[in-house]
Amino acid sequence: MNTHRKDLYPDVNASGGLAPAMREAAKARGCDIGLGPWAVDVISIQTARGFLSVDPATEERLFRVGVHIPGFTWEIGSTGDLGLLVEAVAAWREGIPLDELEDRFEFMKLDEFARALENGEPTSSQWSDLLSSDFHRRQGNLLRRLRADEVLRNMFPTITHGAVRLRVDPLDGTSRQVLVQELNGERYEVLRVGMPEAAWAEVPTGDLIACLRAALNEGFSTDR
Repeated sequence: MNTHRKDLYPDVNASGGLAPAMREAAKARGCDIGLGPWAVDVISIQTARGFLSVDPATEERLFRVGVHIPGFTWEIGSTGDLGLLVEAVAAWREGIPLDELEDRFEFMKLDEFARALENGEPTSSQWSDLLSSDFHRRQGNLLRRLRADEVLRNMFPTITHGAVRLRVDPLDGTSRQVLVQELNGERYEVLRVGMPEAAWAEVPTGDLIACLRAALNEGFSTDR
């Protein structure tokens, strides 16, 4: 930790890292934050509503709290109070309703996606967010085609280096998933992520939906 951050976080430095400091603060308050004894500076806590991450800011004393789903992380609040931080983490892990969390912890800002996650419906919210994003306009036609399919619309979509990633389970980064990108209006490239010797396969437009369905169910052949 550099000198400036030591000045901002003397309690963290004295404890030997962010994780030990959080564990000490949680113990003092009788909180269970689910932080393993091996953690030191990298804070990632598994919960039923995604992984919680805690990242200390460098420009001011601020613990930034985010929720991570494989593919992206979004911030749900920040506070400079270590005690308040661990209480909020413990409450999130306990499954306290989001409205109650916001009432108890004013620094928490729980948006539409967090509420969709709590309701077990993050996938439909994610489709809507991607399709309404100007940043992902280039993938718009492909996204609309994929969502129009009654099977593929139930897969969790993200954008990875310009390709659309479809994953069966939004909370499990190892669940079956594929990458697909448009080459032109008639051909696409598809990659079955995690398969041995996986390689991009060119797929004609007429075969795309069937190929993706097969990849997300039992895998697919690249011999095309």
